[in-house]
Amino acid sequence: MNYIRSDFLSFRNKIDNSQIDQLINKDLLVSHKCSENFDIDDISSLDILKKNSILFSDVLDFDYTKILNKGNIHFVTSNISLVKEFELSNYSLVKNLDISYVDLINKIFIHNDSIDFKDDFLNKNNSHISKHASIHPSTIIEPNCCIGRGVKIGKNCIIKSNTVIKNTILHDNIIISENCTIGSTGFGFNLKNMGALNILPHIGIVYIEDNVFIGANCTIDRAKIDSTFIGNSSMLDNHIHIAHNVILGSNACIAAQTGISGSVKIGKNLISGGQVGIAGHLSIGDYVVIAAKSGVTKNIENNCKVGGFPAMDLTKWKKSIIKNR
Repeated sequence: MNYIRSDFLSFRNKIDNSQIDQLINKDLLVSHKCSENFDIDDISSLDILKKNSILFSDVLDFDYTKILNKGNIHFVTSNISLVKEFELSNYSLVKNLDISYVDLINKIFIHNDSIDFKDDFLNKNNSHISKHASIHPSTIIEPNCCIGRGVKIGKNCIIKSNTVIKNTILHDNIIISENCTIGSTGFGFNLKNMGALNILPHIGIVYIEDNVFIGANCTIDRAKIDSTFIGNSSMLDNHIHIAHNVILGSNACIAAQTGISGSVKIGKNLISGGQVGIAGHLSIGDYVVIAAKSGVTKNIENNCKVGGFPAMDLTKWKKSIIKNR
């Protein structure tokens, strides 16, 4: 799922890590240390580390030794314990991590939610297609679509009418049905600092593998930093929402009106009935079956069948229904 971030956005300010403290609001900055200087070329996450980057993290329960050994990563954190325990040599300690993230990302990048973000479009078959998109000649783009900057679409895909695709990489043999939005902004914010101006910038992408079918009126949000991922040969019915940072394994089959919250990780061969809701940050194993109208609120292991709200073992759920009649 590697990609070049600058294909999708541009730098507003090209800085080195010694200048980070100058971009953070002075009311937020507690302390700043740079033992070595390096250019900031990207943003890291705990899942994907990139050289010459900033890592925003307050997580203490994580093995940071591999990050420290990698070098050229500047931490931004509000957790003083992290600074002390791992003896960080390149860091900015702040009072609020979310606000500092918004502040820094908006000052470093011109991204899709920046008011001065620009794209150059060509009109083809009544669709607006960015000059900076790459679409294989065998792919069909129906009328009234919008294909944004950096988007890559592989061989033999069909993009049906009124679909918007931004910040996305599509492999081969994919069908996206009418009125879908792929690569839109994720729903990330701080409850204590709400409003459109304070939305957490989502500078990641959506990454869709081969042979995926997406029904009409579906939405898939781009990731905050890395990728929202749809595995090969997955089938999504109409009116499905997949939130930011979701990892959906191969061969998933999901019925209509299902919503998957942010940062859920799902293994291969999921079967989900319609109107299922899955809470955020959960882990769902391989070969899981979820009955229609279920509410999933905790992790599910491999080969489980669940139903109800909160979702439980399917046999137990059916017995409880019979008992309560």
